[in-house]
Amino acid sequence: MIDGHEILSQLGKLRDVTGSKDIRPLSWALFPGTHCPLMGAAMAVRGIRDAVLLVVGTDECAYYTKHMTIHSDDFGGLHGRCVSAVLDTRDVTFGCKAKLDAAVEELVAEYRPEAVFIVTTCVVEVIGDDVDAFAEGYTARYGLPFLAVHTEHFKCENHLPGLERTITACFGLMEAGPRGGTVNLLGQRMGDFSATELYRVLTGAGVKVGMQLPCGCTVADIRGAAAARANIVVNPIALPLAEKMKERFGTPYVLFDKYTSPVRIRKAYAELFAALGLPLPEELDALYREAAEAAEAAKPALQGVRYIYGNTPFDCLEFNQFMVSLGMVPQLIQTVSVEPERDRAYLADILAGSDPYVTKTANIAPLQPVYDILRPDLYLGHEFAARLRKKGIAMVRSDRASSMLGFEVTVFITEELARAAAEARDYRKEVQV
Repeated sequence: MIDGHEILSQLGKLRDVTGSKDIRPLSWALFPGTHCPLMGAAMAVRGIRDAVLLVVGTDECAYYTKHMTIHSDDFGGLHGRCVSAVLDTRDVTFGCKAKLDAAVEELVAEYRPEAVFIVTTCVVEVIGDDVDAFAEGYTARYGLPFLAVHTEHFKCENHLPGLERTITACFGLMEAGPRGGTVNLLGQRMGDFSATELYRVLTGAGVKVGMQLPCGCTVADIRGAAAARANIVVNPIALPLAEKMKERFGTPYVLFDKYTSPVRIRKAYAELFAALGLPLPEELDALYREAAEAAEAAKPALQGVRYIYGNTPFDCLEFNQFMVSLGMVPQLIQTVSVEPERDRAYLADILAGSDPYVTKTANIAPLQPVYDILRPDLYLGHEFAARLRKKGIAMVRSDRASSMLGFEVTVFITEELARAAAEARDYRKEVQV
């Protein structure tokens, strides 16, 4: 049986993390599966309604991408916007350009797309074919944009680089134009933006939302995106695109992530309306007070509550800093990356009162014996609630926040944390921990 003490002895502490390379996994067996950059690219192109996804790679990569998209109405089913050029041993040996030339000719004739994202896979990157040059040649030949997106999995651990690179590739579609009065939404991955507090505040102030990438737009929307007055970046995966737009077109951007701290949310609102050249809406004062009061009201129930952080919709270290400010005690944080320069303020506050273990997100199988050693009150992320209950641990359910941005996030998560803490106390009485 795996020993919990042995597992913990292999992990580093947050204080000793100097970069992502210091974050050790709980086991050598990771969970790549469908969570590779190719999946991220497919998720991004799904939201661009008149673009085609062309996967170039082995039959396995083509199969799993088609299997993923065939059940999506956004892609159009079996004969929808996801197609592939499957490589054989000859293509791998002598290069895939001939195979790709034939596939592109057929694709253009049959689909007549507004844009094509040529998505490479590991084998294409290994053999070294210049897909960027291929894409430029097809653009010139067919008079429509071909955008190369590199999705080699051997350089990364999840699907987020595929999302980021596909979003960034859209820069090649953009055209300069007169500045308008809309804002672009960049990086929305989950949920409906029109259901968020941020959307309600913007529309209430008379601000129209323009392009929403990648959660729903057309190629024409992307072409005209540079006319927006500002970009709202709601996830860091869109920062490279926002930087490019700022440099080329002078479009300012504001990072408005799914923050949990009411102070940080108020600052994001202030920066956004300053970029728009508009006064702050009066309602934000009342929303701030409501969020601050909700956080303050939750503190008595959360003092000293120990937790393991797994996987939530929030920014990992920002959320952990906020929970520490409520009196909670992190014991183990699962995350993909820690960048001390970028995350300095978060790290300082977390480390002021505790020094949790750190490991890679998220491998719950080898965590089981660790629960008996650390004895947390709460687990944040995806786990089996019934299994946790037997150990006196309550699960914090945060997925509802996927459709939230603004002070509503604070109100929701503080209430959920307090609910889970009360549940954990009841569980411990049941199991007599």
